[in-house]
Amino acid sequence: MSPSANASTRSPQVAGRFYPDGHNACIDLLERCFADTRPTGDVDPKVLVAPHAGWIFSGPIAGTAYASLQARADRITRVVLLGPAHRVAFRGIATTSADAWATPLGTLAVDWAALNRALDVPGVAVDDAVFAQEHSLEVHAPFIQRMLPRATIVPLLVGDAPTALVSNVVERLWGGPETLILVSSDLSHFHDRDTARQLDAETAGWIETLRPDKLTGQGACGHRALAGVLDQARRRDLRATTFDLRSSADTRGNPERVVGYGAFALEYAHSARLPEADRRQLIEAARFGVKFGIENGRPPKVGLGSGVSPTLTSRRASFVTLNLDGRLRGCIGSMIAHRPLLTDVIDNAWKAAFGDPRFPALTAGELDRIAVSVSILSTPRPMTFADEKDLVRQVRPDIDGLIMQDGDRRGIFLPSVWSGLPKAESFVTHLKRKAGLPADHWSGTLRVSRYTTESFGAAFREVA
Repeated sequence: MSPSANASTRSPQVAGRFYPDGHNACIDLLERCFADTRPTGDVDPKVLVAPHAGWIFSGPIAGTAYASLQARADRITRVVLLGPAHRVAFRGIATTSADAWATPLGTLAVDWAALNRALDVPGVAVDDAVFAQEHSLEVHAPFIQRMLPRATIVPLLVGDAPTALVSNVVERLWGGPETLILVSSDLSHFHDRDTARQLDAETAGWIETLRPDKLTGQGACGHRALAGVLDQARRRDLRATTFDLRSSADTRGNPERVVGYGAFALEYAHSARLPEADRRQLIEAARFGVKFGIENGRPPKVGLGSGVSPTLTSRRASFVTLNLDGRLRGCIGSMIAHRPLLTDVIDNAWKAAFGDPRFPALTAGELDRIAVSVSILSTPRPMTFADEKDLVRQVRPDIDGLIMQDGDRRGIFLPSVWSGLPKAESFVTHLKRKAGLPADHWSGTLRVSRYTTESFGAAFREVA
């Protein structure tokens, strides 16, 4: 979109340094960035995290993030763009007075209707001075123009701002499918390549597990913007996938002094769906864990090779359920994400077959009668309730899984349990019993968290 004839336009500040200053050169380098992208596993992003260094260094990683938008590019009409301030120190969040931003590809309109909603928040102000020579947002503008031709931008530079402020602003701008939240951030800075890989993998883990409290400036220069967005992601039940994790040493730089780059996407967990190929691979992985245990009497040691889908290598919590002739035969899982999904499924499948204390170890003779189900859990969100009636009222049948804990007593129900307990009151009562609590138990220390799942399965013999 183009601004009106009377509109003010911000001129490019870092064209010719961070990215080309000519139209054709800019297009050519963008196309090379998109040509070097990594797989994105059919993720449907509501939030993207992409780097902001010079394109020759971080462009392919940013290209991977933007490439994930291709299927819905025509539906995105607003990009809320948040990034860190590198040149001028200030408190709060700043935006420009411009009606549009110019790049070598033309002009990119600012959505002032949305921006005014952010400016209503104390701590957010117009301050053109802090944008002088600032690159963290500008380097994304041509990517947006190329991939999202219908989009306007809401440019927000994050200074010394608390997580609560950023989260509040993002909440006001969240919108629906027309709005993309884009966080601009590099990862570690100026370590040797091996140290950078270690630090960046740790930061990726905090992003995948939605831990804004763990992010620091050592791990991500855009940690303040990222923390506020992750706070909203946790509240809104999103799940994160790491698409790409590289450094300047992998693209074009000195391996002794590198900057880390990551491409991440966050999608709504309740509607997320793995590609069929990834689902089949997880079912096959569960089968492998069970069969290996029968043949060797121990769990397999798993290493992840190259070429594995990013949706399988991102940290996720999972449950594996085994049914024998339609009846439960074992169910074990992880309530908190702490390792790659593929590894988690293999280990939990082995435990469901041989470590569920409710059942004897699975035998080879039972394999042909077994069905395997995998459930991928979203990040648990604590619930707030006044009493049991209030808790029952809030629980969503057929949608919510629940984790209940009081002292050292804890129980978990997957959403699949709703098929046998369709009423919320019964669901809560039976969960108490599973946790080892009386059916009429109530106390001020009772804690309940909810989560959603993506679940799928197959007969054991069908995945041979």
